[in-house]
Amino acid sequence: MSDFETDYRHAKPGQSGPGVTDYLDLDTKDETFLDATELVLNMGPQHPSTHGVLRVILKLDGEKVLGTECIIGYLHRGVEKIGEHRTYAMFNPYVDRMDYVASVSNGLGYCEAVEKLLSVEAPPRAQYLRVILTELCRISSHQVWLGTHALDIGALTPLFYCFRDREEILKIFEKYCGARLTTHAFRIGGCLYEAYDGFEQDCKKFCDAFLPKLDEYEELLTTNRIWVRRTKGVGILNPEDCIALGVTGPVLRASGVKWDLRKAQPYESYKDFDFEIPTGLNGDTYDRYLVRIEEMRQSVRIIRQAVDGLPTGPIIAKVPKVIKPPVGEVYHSIEAPKGELGYFIVSDGSTQPYRMRVRPPSFVNLQALDKMVRGLLVADVVAVIGTLDIVLGEVDR
Repeated sequence: MSDFETDYRHAKPGQSGPGVTDYLDLDTKDETFLDATELVLNMGPQHPSTHGVLRVILKLDGEKVLGTECIIGYLHRGVEKIGEHRTYAMFNPYVDRMDYVASVSNGLGYCEAVEKLLSVEAPPRAQYLRVILTELCRISSHQVWLGTHALDIGALTPLFYCFRDREEILKIFEKYCGARLTTHAFRIGGCLYEAYDGFEQDCKKFCDAFLPKLDEYEELLTTNRIWVRRTKGVGILNPEDCIALGVTGPVLRASGVKWDLRKAQPYESYKDFDFEIPTGLNGDTYDRYLVRIEEMRQSVRIIRQAVDGLPTGPIIAKVPKVIKPPVGEVYHSIEAPKGELGYFIVSDGSTQPYRMRVRPPSFVNLQALDKMVRGLLVADVVAVIGTLDIVLGEVDR
């Protein structure tokens, strides 16, 4: 039980001392409407718009939000500690279960971190295959975000459209590695599976068909007056607050900060591709929507270049069957769909990591929620949680 809950539950009427208001660092005694009593309300952990088992304690003055606290941990599985008790190869499938709608990206970050520890580089063909699958994963993740975010605000049709088109990506994943959601697509040193017959054609076919579908998404939402009124000017986060809070990904770029690890610290073969980094101006919910829409277009652009330039050759580097990295430590991060996903690994020279830590973007970005929703209405909290695009498997780990 948090201090917030303890103080609230144990405080008596008229009692002085630390209470809910003090915990939230708010002086709201003279701000209540018609001297009404402030209300402390639980949103979740079963609330559908919290996108998982997130519990948000809201302090309200009528419909106005005075402060929030996120209670997490309902989905905690000890992934990092499991990593310290498995061999490097055995732990690889576990990372897919964190951000389970972007499992390909999770696996890429982990494999690259271990490869950096081993001083091994994946062959060029493996790098291109990884980029293609990771960008397909980015589109898939953004489609889940858009469909569910629109549903939270009251638009049902985008959910059907997004999941209809996402199915084509999942079919490519299934043909490639036999799995649709938790793919375990990559291995330390490269890729285990060669591209199947027709892989390039399927990717091109998807790209050609998807761009008109993306225009359909925008026709439904971008100028829709209900969507605009529910998102413009809602949940504003300025660049200074983003940097102070460690926010990354589309949330950071929507505030006008042009930071993308694919450009800033290129990994795999991203330096070979020409693409833009979309940014916003106002840092509100509407800008975050526009940034993610444009990111999907840029992903299509990268996929087309990678498919056209796919090199020949091996798909995996020479890696020992028993992986025992030298003593040392490494931190490696990638630009996952939700932001910077980093892995910190300490090796003691054995077959298992001595320490394993993950820097998940959903967890770090979630701390910006309180800053974004103060002064808004309860309905806006739903829109802001949706625009953060959190997955609780990644938050709790």
